[in-house]
Amino acid sequence: MNKFLLAIKLSSDIVTNIFTKKKIILISEGANWVINEECKNIKNFLKFYNNTSVKISITPTGVKNKVIHFFSVNTFIDKNGIKNNKFPHNIHTSNKIILTWFHISEEDNYRLKYIPYLNDVVDFVHTASEITKNKLIEHGLNPEKIVLIPLGVDTTIFKPVSPEKKERLRNELDLPSGSIIIGSFQKDGNGWGEGLEPKLIKGPDIFCDVVEKLSKHHKIHILLTGPSRGYVKKRLSDANIPYTHIYLKNYFDVVSYYQVLDLYLICSREEGGPKALLETMATGIPLVSTRVGMVPEVIEDSVGGLLCNIEDIDKISKKASSIITNEELKKDLINNSLIKIKEFDVKKIGKKFYKLYNNLSNR
Repeated sequence: MNKFLLAIKLSSDIVTNIFTKKKIILISEGANWVINEECKNIKNFLKFYNNTSVKISITPTGVKNKVIHFFSVNTFIDKNGIKNNKFPHNIHTSNKIILTWFHISEEDNYRLKYIPYLNDVVDFVHTASEITKNKLIEHGLNPEKIVLIPLGVDTTIFKPVSPEKKERLRNELDLPSGSIIIGSFQKDGNGWGEGLEPKLIKGPDIFCDVVEKLSKHHKIHILLTGPSRGYVKKRLSDANIPYTHIYLKNYFDVVSYYQVLDLYLICSREEGGPKALLETMATGIPLVSTRVGMVPEVIEDSVGGLLCNIEDIDKISKKASSIITNEELKKDLINNSLIKIKEFDVKKIGKKFYKLYNNLSNR
């Protein structure tokens, strides 16, 4: 969203915040990306619970006597910090505050110093994984403030397809016949431009090292979505690895991109989820992942997916190759993942958020 459109959106949100009768306000980032989609998911599925009404906004200015959920730490503590130890963004003190903090990396050093302040002013800090929960406690966050609710996935939308439909979808995307299609659907470049500078916590360098190894033994084609993929695209081009990259404007268009895959790789060093973990499992695609974010809590090694230590390029490559060459292993991983993913259906996760909001509203 450019600065002009952002200014218009900000002004509009402030006005509607003042007059809204909705009790739950979700604060999203300005960019139309994962955080915004998570807010939409929660808004949509809270309707199942007493018609709970939710407003999504990019600012809390004008909101009074509500539950405000900042769905990203970026929306609460920016690089300017929290000035004068006052509520940021003109938050009225009549509101109840929830802050989501998905993962901690070196980039968060300037935020961590505000944890003592968060203990005083935030009612709850939500995170999606035990890894992040433990790190927050290590950095001084009051354990009683932490609420652990995993990410969810809409299993009515993200679902497997028949071999015949998979082939048809591949033809529609003009993917090469006879190639192993490996997916990577994320933003892994710094900023919102071309993305030539890698965002290392997302592991784009590891991903490229792995697929370079795989390309020596298998005929592969890389399918990319997401913004700022310049670093990965350059590495693939330099290594003569064929790829397709499409930046999807509609989030749910990604479903068919999962459905055409043979394999998905998560090579991150830090994650809050990632969403790709759940979306891959729900669409019946085998995956290899580093032990980040929610991953160790969702799958066991060889049950629902194959796990590797962070930066273990050789092991990631070998396990990816085993999926490509072992049809029985592939089938077992898919069957187990389709059973496990039911626990993370967005309706079940939405119910957990409803209980959190309802309890906080009644305090």
